[in-house]
Amino acid sequence: MSDLTDRLALGLPAGAVVVDPDVTAAYRHDMAGFCAAGLPAVVVFPETVEQVQHVMRTATELRVPVVPQGARTGLSGGANAVDGCVVLSLVKLNRILEIDPVNRIAVVEPGVVNAELSRAVEELGLSYPPDPSSWESCTIGGNIGTGAGGLCCVKYGVTSEYVIGLDVVLADGRLLSVGRRTAKGVAGYDLTRLFVGSEGTLGVVVRAVLTLRPAPAPQLALVAEFPSADTAGAAVCEVMARGLSPSLMELMDAVSVRAVNELGQMGLPEHTQALLLVAFDGPDREEGLARVAELCRAAGATEVVPAEDQAESDLLLAARRLALPALERLGTTMIDDVAVPRSRLAEMLDGVAVIAERHGLTIGVVSHAGDGNTHPIVVFDASDGEQAARAQRSFGEIMALGLELGGTITGEHGVGLLKRDWLARELGPVALDLQRQLKAVFDPLGILNPGKMI
Repeated sequence: MSDLTDRLALGLPAGAVVVDPDVTAAYRHDMAGFCAAGLPAVVVFPETVEQVQHVMRTATELRVPVVPQGARTGLSGGANAVDGCVVLSLVKLNRILEIDPVNRIAVVEPGVVNAELSRAVEELGLSYPPDPSSWESCTIGGNIGTGAGGLCCVKYGVTSEYVIGLDVVLADGRLLSVGRRTAKGVAGYDLTRLFVGSEGTLGVVVRAVLTLRPAPAPQLALVAEFPSADTAGAAVCEVMARGLSPSLMELMDAVSVRAVNELGQMGLPEHTQALLLVAFDGPDREEGLARVAELCRAAGATEVVPAEDQAESDLLLAARRLALPALERLGTTMIDDVAVPRSRLAEMLDGVAVIAERHGLTIGVVSHAGDGNTHPIVVFDASDGEQAARAQRSFGEIMALGLELGGTITGEHGVGLLKRDWLARELGPVALDLQRQLKAVFDPLGILNPGKMI
């Protein structure tokens, strides 16, 4: 222990090596429940790329595991410590190094908060579209590690579509640069995409080149009430089949609507069984909303209410972002992240309702309906062991349902510890073996975020 901390301190600033158990305990885990978390030997706070390299060289020489961390807003246990590890916190590598409006790129360090980058580029008439629900606190490095998504994915896609270059410190301390700064580039294997979503198991991202877009017009939204998941799902399918491009298309079930009303007094219609929120941000915003309104009514919507102005649109979007904190007020939560084909969305929601009834639990569902990514949120009393066991069983049944419907166990939260066993079921033995071989190429000693993903 003393050898480790002494060696680390040689290449880090004063105060950057922390061994106080009261402090290190705070860095044991992210926001996921039901995931084991060990006791780190030390937490380090490097401020430069060279300091990260020093940490990894030291860890390799001493054969000590390293767990990279950002803001710890993750929901899969991917940032959880293991006993005796070095927790490598990247929050102090938090500079926006460059914003280039001509080439439409930003170069940032991993500790930059998502919302801070969005606001910085907005001043130049640009946007960085990925917007996870925790965008005011989550970091770009964490977004890259998990392959994060957000509410805008239906039109703009996920984090992996905006990362075109990376600097990565490998397990042995070498610095690897992959990708490009150009709009196009196909030289060699696409190692950039390999690191996105790898959850810190292949290397430590220390710099990212991100592509930007012109800032869109403010969103205008509408809300549509439906008597069932089937009718809401039919509306979603019609919107996509007609070639429309909403900037946002979110679905909330009755449980989540009631919870949001109780928390924020938002005035959402509590008698609805499914509430669809659709927004457009292009020059034809009004036309797009009018067409969606027609399609919703044709699919069986009982009421369609367009926002009267920008302020009302923002209020509707705020209501959607309140769904998770609203459900968290009801008890301990387990947040699932199952994506299915859009055409199977209604089956997914109906299936979750059956699972909730079978286990006698409250399960609210919010969904990025435009891309089929559902977030069933299981609510339970953690002090009741029998109820907690039912919650875990329901969580697994939800993932099984997603796979049966042709989906995936995670659309944007990552695998981490929470879904590691389920990853094997989704990938199959051949793909799982190849992924383990890839891990061994980049991390032959197995010291980088051990136990995560595979």
